[in-house]
Amino acid sequence: MTSNLVPTYAPPNLVFTRGEGVYLYDADDKPWLDFIAGIAVNSLGHCHPALVDALKSQADNLWHLSNMFEVPAREQLARRYCDSTFADLVFFTNSGTEAVEGLLKAARKYHADNNQPERIEVLTFAGAFHGRTYGAINAGGNPAYLKGFGPAMSGFVQLPFGDEKAFLEAISDKTAAVLIEPVQGEGGVRAADDEFLQLLRAKCDETGALLLYDEVQCGAGRTGKLFAHQWSNAEPDGMAVAKGVGGGFPLGAFLLTQQVGEHMVVGTHGSTYGGNPLAMAVGIALWDELERPGMMDHVVKVGNFLKQQLAALADEYSDLVVETRGKGLLVGLKLHEKLIAKEVAGLARDEGLLIGAAGDNVIRMAPPLIITEDHAREALQKLGKALQKARDTASK
Repeated sequence: MTSNLVPTYAPPNLVFTRGEGVYLYDADDKPWLDFIAGIAVNSLGHCHPALVDALKSQADNLWHLSNMFEVPAREQLARRYCDSTFADLVFFTNSGTEAVEGLLKAARKYHADNNQPERIEVLTFAGAFHGRTYGAINAGGNPAYLKGFGPAMSGFVQLPFGDEKAFLEAISDKTAAVLIEPVQGEGGVRAADDEFLQLLRAKCDETGALLLYDEVQCGAGRTGKLFAHQWSNAEPDGMAVAKGVGGGFPLGAFLLTQQVGEHMVVGTHGSTYGGNPLAMAVGIALWDELERPGMMDHVVKVGNFLKQQLAALADEYSDLVVETRGKGLLVGLKLHEKLIAKEVAGLARDEGLLIGAAGDNVIRMAPPLIITEDHAREALQKLGKALQKARDTASK
């Protein structure tokens, strides 16, 4: 049948009818172990009771007001974010790319209001993925995403990921901001060293540049802290969040210090749907679960177990796997060039395991934070079968 959808996606011939916990089910009620979670979105798995109850309860009362009127829950969730992070001010969006766009605007507005309107240069890093809007693809700098959309925007300078020398040579009094994912997702599940983030913080302080984090994928408890940068103690001036903070409901935000955020006055930014009552209800319920005693300890424990099991699998298939990558429950395996990550993900799907493919030929796992060690064992058993099939095919 001819599709009426714009052909930007190429999903497999597979339709799910329901989800429960860490499993999805097709029309025949066959279970599929979900270790990609809507690309790190379903942070508490599918149909988590607390989120379902919050959404149903709010849906019976009020859906949408726009930002013409107060939404008390918006203030409540913003306060929760600020109490647990560096931030003083929050702007709610519907997605990660919107959050990144707002963050970039806030950085440039800050310098403009401080009599440096020419200070617009933003340093970013190779492998970055900051979203699909026009500004975000230019910030990410991936040629594949820029191709066909006109000349590249000025004001973005891309550096090698984690390269201290290149960074020190690039940052100057012309730099408006440094934008980085503490753990890259689409770029190949690469974690920045804590020391590198600390260096970014120190040089931003020295030059007057702002330090901005994109934690759209690596935030919301995915690494065992509420936000990945908190492992390094290198706090930013602004941060974009989304994906996991809504647990499956569209929700994003950019967070700012008072010093930066106070320049985003009435008329400088807006969103019709951002901070709507439905999203706020789910966001508060999600935050309650993330801050539940023992939740982050659980992510650290099961994340370490998963990484250890992945390392053992990498040793067993050293002819296919280069290395393990990632942090917490955002992990992956970089494959040798003889394999294609997307094809290995397809072989895993044949075994009933849902994983993803990322840049740099990496197979990526971003399972719900509620997985157990038994779920990890099941996933690695299925992945092992997929790698064996890939080995058999490669040897022919």
